[in-house]
Amino acid sequence: MGQTQWTQVFAHRGSAGTLPENTLMAFEAALTAGADGIETDVQLSRDGQLVIIHDETVDRTTNGSGAVKDLTLAQLRKLDAGDPQRQLTATIPTLDEVVDLLNDRHFTGSLNLELKTNRYPYPGIEERVATYFAQRSRSFKLVFSSFRPQSLVSLQRLYPQAEYAQLFQTNSHWAKRLLRRHQVVEWHPDIRWVKAHRFWLPRVQLRPWTVNRPADMSYCFRHHFRGIITDYPARAVQLRRHIQGG
Repeated sequence: MGQTQWTQVFAHRGSAGTLPENTLMAFEAALTAGADGIETDVQLSRDGQLVIIHDETVDRTTNGSGAVKDLTLAQLRKLDAGDPQRQLTATIPTLDEVVDLLNDRHFTGSLNLELKTNRYPYPGIEERVATYFAQRSRSFKLVFSSFRPQSLVSLQRLYPQAEYAQLFQTNSHWAKRLLRRHQVVEWHPDIRWVKAHRFWLPRVQLRPWTVNRPADMSYCFRHHFRGIITDYPARAVQLRRHIQGG
């Protein structure tokens, strides 16, 4: 890891610590905070539409219930993904809406799109994502990540012009294998894995998740990691300025 690089701040599901996660308002807030990257999750609706949501079900983040794969886009769009306690209403966005937002804001950072295929593989999602980006102009860079290595390998074959990163929590076996094969350029590990390996971290670009505690942010900034993925991008940008300058 180079000791002079500026550590990127990626907004986890948008500014998920302050606004409803994976909503356009959360992405807007992350851009306003000065995030270098937006991290989000893509799945397929029952009718094959690319939708932005983290869980494989809608139960936790909306007022509905059921699996994403069993609901059509029209059904998903009827759900409220906001925060009723704060009287915030929001819809589950499509990938197209997120790309439109970033283009409209002339965002030149990175969109980190996680393929949520580790629990349900969503057959054909790699082809749909590759086809989509092959047909869309964009102002930003693309980073694809997944816990499922097969998704990364498949998508890289179809869309080699993006960056690829292996997500993992505790087991770095596949991350090491894909790095050796030059199929990924960086790792996105759990910050707890990073802290457990702090004295023998591999010489690889790291962008840990989910880095929310100021002490963990400071550690990553002082060691000039490639980036961090955080629910609090505004807080991270301010702390980075204090530690790394700029």
